[in-house]
Amino acid sequence: MGVILSWNVAGRVRSVAAQAAAVAGRHADVVALQEVRASALGAWQAALAGLGYHHQHHSAVPDRPAPERRLGTLLAAREPLVPLPGIDGLPWPERHAAAVTALGIVHVLHAPISAKPDRVKVRTLELVAAALAVEREHPVVLVGDLNTPAYEARDGEVRSFARTRGGRLREGFDERHDRAELGVVPGLAAAGFADAFRVVHGYLARDRSWMYANGRMGYRLDHIFARGLEVHACAYEHAWREARLSDHSAIWADLRFPDRSRA
Repeated sequence: MGVILSWNVAGRVRSVAAQAAAVAGRHADVVALQEVRASALGAWQAALAGLGYHHQHHSAVPDRPAPERRLGTLLAAREPLVPLPGIDGLPWPERHAAAVTALGIVHVLHAPISAKPDRVKVRTLELVAAALAVEREHPVVLVGDLNTPAYEARDGEVRSFARTRGGRLREGFDERHDRAELGVVPGLAAAGFADAFRVVHGYLARDRSWMYANGRMGYRLDHIFARGLEVHACAYEHAWREARLSDHSAIWADLRFPDRSRA
């Protein structure tokens, strides 16, 4: 068994100690962070090592990047991990990292938001979905801030940010954008992935992992998807967001290898 924790830490630099203290309380086996600012990477590496996460792999942030390119991803584990190459063609490769861990292959992703130019969100989600569709010998886990979906109904209907509540395409969006988002949430199910939160809570749960400042509206943007593993528990750490440690709630899941003796 193993617990994986994913958290968008909002590019904070001065809050690393407080954020790391929160992470320590969850006792995860694998930690996957997004929006790790280059200037905070060393502090995060030291803090996680101090918590027993001595095995780490991070994405490379470009030299002298534009503001939106200063945020990377970081994987840390208690047991040895083997870094994997990034997914070919990602427009912002620093938003993704992957490694073989004790749980299998873990991908951490921070998808760009829809407003970014050159279809970077669409291209990222398309490439990630295609890469994950390939069959692997090991279990595969995708975690991170995927910046989708816009809405999930109680009957399981999912709507992307490309469409209005009435189902029409929004101005500036097209069918390709709609397909790219839906190809991940909920489309990864077609590739054998389980949405850990929905496995445990179904579609009646209305959790939002990112909220507007007024606290009245938000989105479930942060996810854990697993293939080849059983989901035994999954929940959001909303208290961390409510304490303003980040503008995102963390999400964790207890994932276990199937018991073949029951077959």
